[in-house]
Amino acid sequence: MDNTEKKKLSANNLILIIAGAFVFVFLAYYSIMMSMGPAKKLKEIEAGYGVKHDSEEKTDERLFTDSAYVSMLKEKSFLQSKIAMAGTDSIYMTLNIPDSTVHLEIAGVSVHSVRISEMKISKILRTGNNYAVQTMLASPMTIVNHLATIKKEPLMIKMAPKDTSEFKPDVIPDTSDYEPVNYILDMDNGLRIYVYQEVADSSGSDRNNLFFFDLNDRLKTTWQSLKSAAKFKVPEYHPFIKIRVPKADAKILYRAIPRKGQIAVYI
Repeated sequence: MDNTEKKKLSANNLILIIAGAFVFVFLAYYSIMMSMGPAKKLKEIEAGYGVKHDSEEKTDERLFTDSAYVSMLKEKSFLQSKIAMAGTDSIYMTLNIPDSTVHLEIAGVSVHSVRISEMKISKILRTGNNYAVQTMLASPMTIVNHLATIKKEPLMIKMAPKDTSEFKPDVIPDTSDYEPVNYILDMDNGLRIYVYQEVADSSGSDRNNLFFFDLNDRLKTTWQSLKSAAKFKVPEYHPFIKIRVPKADAKILYRAIPRKGQIAVYI
């Protein structure tokens, strides 16, 4: 091997070392920025809904660690949110985590009840500042965006007859009976609610669909986080609630709630 080849090989090795070091440093930086997201979100919640220390009446913050007080605070927040929604003429959803149930309600009356088989909740919703989190949940959340594997309304097409004696409309059936039902609801306070059909209702193709549906969501989140990190900004974190319910019920919930519908959560 002559000197020219040795120099070329050394240059290539140097480039690989520099590139590897850059990737390592960026991944370390990205991991740190990602870990700061939940803390930043919790601070935003505390700033918007936490105890205001500038008021004349000082609150004994030891109450916030008392289990009885926290339990009453959660019930109060949930009831306030339900009362606010009951005053509307629209159908709305209530999500009761302790009871593992989801309800569709109209004017305070439950019209459909669903049992949750599995759930997963963000740590900051479970162990964060109880007062701030419950104050945030004391108002109904409004859906601002949604992503689903089924259409919001099923497509039903009827063919007009030549005359009334031939009235036998052709109907295209609702294909969501065979399609997997999974969706994500983005709320106006930054919270995300994931609803997945139960594993027992899932075929092999359904599980594959869920895998790619979840992968697509993760890739979008990662891409947004990378863009924020590249601008030296802490990536936005969305507290989440993930639940599994029977397939038929998942479809009913999604189709029943309005596009800009409201949801109350009891954690």
